[in-house]
Amino acid sequence: MHLSDFKVLTFDCYGTLIDWETGIWNALQPLIAAGGVGHSREDGMLAFAKHESAQQAETPEMIYSELLGAVHARISAEWGVPADAGSDAAFGAAIADWPAFPDTAAALQYLGQHYKLVILSNVDRGSFALSNPRMGVTFDGIYTAQDIGSYKPDPRNFRYAIEHAQSDFGAGPETILHTAQSLFHDHRPAGAAGLTSAWIRRPGAIMGHSGAQAGDTPEVAFAFDTMGDMAAAHRAESS
Repeated sequence: MHLSDFKVLTFDCYGTLIDWETGIWNALQPLIAAGGVGHSREDGMLAFAKHESAQQAETPEMIYSELLGAVHARISAEWGVPADAGSDAAFGAAIADWPAFPDTAAALQYLGQHYKLVILSNVDRGSFALSNPRMGVTFDGIYTAQDIGSYKPDPRNFRYAIEHAQSDFGAGPETILHTAQSLFHDHRPAGAAGLTSAWIRRPGAIMGHSGAQAGDTPEVAFAFDTMGDMAAAHRAESS
C-alpha cells in the first residue's frame, strides 16, 4: 500500500493539525491559579479528556464552543473552584488562540497538490473558521460535528464523511485516507467504518493515545510522528 493510492485525505484537526493540548493547557491557567492547587499538564489533559467525552455523549447537539464552556465548568467543580460563567465562556472562546503545529501549513500546502483535503472535526463551523487561517490552505470540504449532529467517535461522523466524499468528489471509501492523531476519537471508529488510516502520533501527546480512552491500538496502514513526516514520505514515494 502506498500513500499515492488515495485521492482524499480526511483530517482530524485538533490534535493533528492544531496543537490543542498546548491551547487547552494555556487556557486552563486561570482556573489553576484560582484553585490555588498545582496541577500538572497531564492532570489537565486527562481531566479535560474525561469531561469532554462525557459532555459530548450527553449533549451531542451542543456546538463545540459552548461545550468547551460546559467542560470548563465540570473541571472547575472537580477541582473545587467556585462556578464562574464568565470564565467558562472565556475557555470556550480560547479556541481562537490554539496554535497550529509548526509543520502543519507546509505539509498541507504540499499534500493539497496531490489530494482533496477534507476536515472531519468535532468543532463547530465558527470555531473552525478561527483556526483555518493558521493552516495556510483552503480545504476542499469541511465536515463538522455541528453539521452532523454528533461527535466522534460516533460512527455517524464517519458515515457522513464517506457519503459526502462520494457525492462531493466521486471518491469511494477505498480512496479515502483518514489522517489523525487520536486513537480514541478517530482511528478506532474509522477502521470500523472501513477506512484506511494514517496515524500522526505527535510524540508527547496525552489525549487520545493511552489509558481508558485509547484501549488497544487499532490497526493503521501508515504511522508518522508529524504531518511533515507524512509529506516527506509522499515526496519520497513520488521521486
